[in-house]
This record gives sequence, C-alpha cells and structure tokens, in this order.
Amino acid sequence: MMSSRILQTKFPSVVDGFIGAIGRTPLIRLDALSKETGCNILAKAEFQNPGGSVKDRAAYYVVRNAEKNGTLHRGGTVVEGTAGNTGIGLAHIARARGYRCIIYMPNTQSQNKIDTLKYLGAEVYPVPVVPFTNPQNFNHQARRHAESIPNAVWTDQFDNVANLQSHYETTGPEIWEQTGGKVDGFTCSTGTGGTLAGVTKFLKEKSEGRVSSFIADPPGSVLYSHFKTKGQKPDNSGSSFTEGIGQGRITGNMQHIYGLFDDALRIPDESSINMLYRLLDQDGIFLGGSSTLNVVAAVEMAKILGPGKTIVTVLCDTGHKYATRLFSRSFLETKGLYDAIEPQYKKYIVLA
Repeated sequence: MMSSRILQTKFPSVVDGFIGAIGRTPLIRLDALSKETGCNILAKAEFQNPGGSVKDRAAYYVVRNAEKNGTLHRGGTVVEGTAGNTGIGLAHIARARGYRCIIYMPNTQSQNKIDTLKYLGAEVYPVPVVPFTNPQNFNHQARRHAESIPNAVWTDQFDNVANLQSHYETTGPEIWEQTGGKVDGFTCSTGTGGTLAGVTKFLKEKSEGRVSSFIADPPGSVLYSHFKTKGQKPDNSGSSFTEGIGQGRITGNMQHIYGLFDDALRIPDESSINMLYRLLDQDGIFLGGSSTLNVVAAVEMAKILGPGKTIVTVLCDTGHKYATRLFSRSFLETKGLYDAIEPQYKKYIVLA
C-alpha cells in the first residue's frame, strides 16, 4: 500500500519520462557576438533535449499524430527517412512507446549517428544519396518499407505538418516567453523546414508581423536561390560539410508559410567551420556544423537589422556525433576547409 501511494505522488517540477523532458530548453546569450554586433544574439540550446537535439520535438509530434489518427497501434513499427537526429529522437520515443523503429538514411552521414541509432535498437539502412525525384531516394525507400509491413507508419517528417506544429506549439512560444516578447528576428537553417516554419508562423502571428524571419542556407541547398529569384532560378550547386540541413525542394512544412519569410542568407562553409571553433574557444560551447551555421546567420541578420535588436537562432545539437570529422585534418582537407581555418583555431584539429 505504501509503495502504491509513493508511485502516485505528484511533484511540481518533475516530468514524466523521456517525452516529458522534451522542450523548455534554455535560451543562451552569446556574449562576445552580442557585444560585437551591438545586438542580443540568443541561441536556443536544443542540445539539452533528452535525445540530444532539436529533432526530439518533431519526432514526438509525428508519432503522436500517427497514434491520434489511428495509423499506428500498439506493437507497431515507425519508419522514417532521416539524416540522423530525427531518427535518434524517433528511436528513443519508439522505445518509450513500445514500437519497432526502422531508419533509412543517406550513407554520407557520420558513423557515430549510425551507431547511435543501432544502440537505441533501431534497424538502420544507409543508402546512396540520390535526388528526391529518384525512386531510390532514402525517403521513398522508407515509405515503401512502411507500406510493405502491417501496422507500420512512415512518419514523413519532411511533409508531415505535425513537424511544423511541434515548433508552433512549443519552440515558438518558449522563445516569446523567454524574451518577454522582445524578439526582433529569427533565423535558422532547414532540413525538413519544421523548426523554421513553426517558429516563424508563431512569432509572426504573435508579433502581428513585426518579427523578421530569414532562411539560413548552406552551399548545395536550393532554398536561398529559390527565395531570391522567386522560384525562377533555383540553384543547388555546390556542397557542404554540414549534415542534416539543406534541401533540394520546398518541403510540405515550408510550403505552408513560405510567404512569411523576409529574406534568405547563404552561409559559406568557411564561416560555419570557423564559428564552430570560435564558439568552443571563446564560449566553451561544443556544437555541430548546422548549429554554427545558424549562429553565423544570426550575426549576419543582426548586421542587416542594425544595432539594438534581439536575434534568436537554434543550436540544433552538440559536436559529439561529428567530432571524428570536424577535428580531423584529413577530413577538413578533403572538404577544402583546412586552409580556411583561422590560425588561432588550428590547435583544435587534433585528429589526423
């Protein structure tokens, strides 16, 4: 009897399990960059989600959506095409909910991501990189796999607007509350587009259009050129060392709010890689390439909007999953980035 009463006890600051720990992440002021720009450069520490990335939010919402609409039942299978972090979030949630998890991913992703997914009990299928228009694209292979087995759902993170909704209902409101509504701009890169779309939609509505929103894009992604040319001359030439961001099309999550964006920024790899080491060197913050691209974009947005503004971006995850690449001289040389690293940061290139 005593044990039963203890189990039923409610505590005001205790959350329930993995899912209860998703969200409510800190908003960090990046002091050196704030002083340099004359703006508040604020970054949402999404690496503090329980699965280690911003994608925990979308992973929970797409699974919850499948449960609500009756396409996923007890003992079922969750299938997704992902560059890694959504898969990691889904694998955690599948364990918590009692589902099997199957992941298709581009074979260009770090081995650490693949291993992490396997540690979490997911079945992982790395496949060659081909355009979305190709039937062998990792997303299409994931969809066909889900269609081939009973009680399975392809969560379709790129076009499933439950992804957007996760950020409209959680990330956006958190940013508004944490800044006391004194936010002037938001920018981040996109993979699925869910974070940028959901946060933009919320902040635009809440501020009655006052908050600006910029797309941040790496080389090799089509979004910058698509936005700048109003879709007339989309160009995805080039490539980037970053993982999980950049896109060759306008996803379903982006389509719904595309007209709300105010501008787009193309961020060179050279800037993103130097920001990675700068944030480690000056702030002690260990991030991956997509996060540091976002920070560069926030700085560029601050320059455009002018002094005294408050700019918010997203720190997607830490650098741990990418360390064997980002701190490797040989990897950086293959990407043509080693010589672009500022001399004071080369001390961090400790791997051959």
